[in-house]
Amino acid sequence: MIDPDLHPGWPAILSWGPVELHPLRRRDAVEWSRVRSANEDWLRPWEPTATVGWQARHTPAAYRAMRRMMARRARLGTSLPFAVRHEGRLVGQVTVDNVVRGALRAGYLGYWIDRSVAGRGIASLAVALVCDHAFGPVGLHRLQADIRPENLPSQRLVERLGFQQEGLLRRYLDIDGAWRDHLAYALLADDLPRGVLDRWQATAPGRPVD
Repeated sequence: MIDPDLHPGWPAILSWGPVELHPLRRRDAVEWSRVRSANEDWLRPWEPTATVGWQARHTPAAYRAMRRMMARRARLGTSLPFAVRHEGRLVGQVTVDNVVRGALRAGYLGYWIDRSVAGRGIASLAVALVCDHAFGPVGLHRLQADIRPENLPSQRLVERLGFQQEGLLRRYLDIDGAWRDHLAYALLADDLPRGVLDRWQATAPGRPVD
């Protein structure tokens, strides 16, 4: 059971048009494994260093273990792990992790998207929905996204949604076999009074999501 005092706003289903976000589900193991395995070259440069190969990390059994871990974190109120679907098909994830309450009320944003649907506004829409939910029902004040300087598409995504760059984190995370610098981006709840989805719509008019 989720304790609403520990984690207000969770679990939740978010949607806009053909895009839906929901908590990770047991029955998605095979589909997740297929999508992640097919996207190795696309995703590996931005993923944490691991001691086992990509395929071994993305079996259905690996998904089930990951999901159990994320479900425990969600129950404790430290994570919001969402699967992203487009027209019913699993195409990515958006997670707010390392959630801290008290005086800080912040979390760290992470996301990935299937290469086959990249560039269609699905990832930015999904992130916008999660941001509005985190600042609304979940009650957070700050979201931080740490992005490698080489990852220009991801930088453009968060900048388009109103995130501001706050600095350079030197040799910050062990990513793809080495300690990598990251740019720290942040968005505050009161930065966009009309919401992040409104910003997405205003800055990307006519952006296709279907």
